[in-house]
Amino acid sequence: MQQTVVDRIEPIAEDTVTLRLRGTTGPLAPWEPGAHIDLALPNWLTRQYSLCGDPADRESYRIAVRHERLSRGGSEYVHRFLRRGRTLEVSLPRNHFPLVPAPAYLFLAGGIGITAVLPMLRAAAGSGVPASLVYVGRSAATMPFAGELRAAYGEQVRIVATAEQGRPDLAALAAGMAPGTLVYCCGPASMLAAAEAAFPAERLRVERFRPAPKTFGPDTEFEAVCARSARTVRVPADKTLLDALAHAGHPLPSGCREGLCGSCELTVLDGRPEHRDDIGAPKGRMYACVSRSLTPRLVLDL
Repeated sequence: MQQTVVDRIEPIAEDTVTLRLRGTTGPLAPWEPGAHIDLALPNWLTRQYSLCGDPADRESYRIAVRHERLSRGGSEYVHRFLRRGRTLEVSLPRNHFPLVPAPAYLFLAGGIGITAVLPMLRAAAGSGVPASLVYVGRSAATMPFAGELRAAYGEQVRIVATAEQGRPDLAALAAGMAPGTLVYCCGPASMLAAAEAAFPAERLRVERFRPAPKTFGPDTEFEAVCARSARTVRVPADKTLLDALAHAGHPLPSGCREGLCGSCELTVLDGRPEHRDDIGAPKGRMYACVSRSLTPRLVLDL
């Protein structure tokens, strides 16, 4: 974890504030567009936020927090109680939504999803690669960074206020794309579903706020063998691997507990994990909060 202090809190749109988190012990860890951090709040909650500042700025991180109407305590704390000068721990940046090289980019952002996309657009434009952004929100007043984007990128950015203009025609966007264009989309589930219907899967990259609906077989009991400590932990059918390991004295970092943030990543030495995450676990890895086992035993690097 890294120690930061809240250096600035500013409203950026209706129900949305930006935080500038300044490192207290020297430069902060580097990051690339698409990365996020875990923010440990004083009310014992940990929440994930995309980094939306400048990767060249090693002195501070910028995030944006929307006050959710059905807040589970994270955004409500930030908006109602967090103050300038408060010390906060943040994780090292993780990136499950990296910007990969392409001849051209189309970025799609819905609401607070702009936070993941903003540094990508900046990086693409800075490298001279053709890039455009379609930014969708209920109204201009609810859309963070809309003015900043218009000023910096002009006609490369299309702002769509759905209350006045309706939803953009993604099929028409797909039909007009140049060959090789990669599409990056971050926003609510309805936007992601529309993007998945409109664009070829091999050209689309998405980041989700909530897990996609999935169907799995019934949960069954299995054993987790901790190779380094020579301990075997029973994982009952009604308990996650994350909780079983914590109960046995092997607590792991955990943030979302939904297979989205990657903080509980484990290395699998033997056995076949059943991946239930939305990140796409690399070979030989799994996420303990949601994933289980297809074999009676998993051997873990613990």
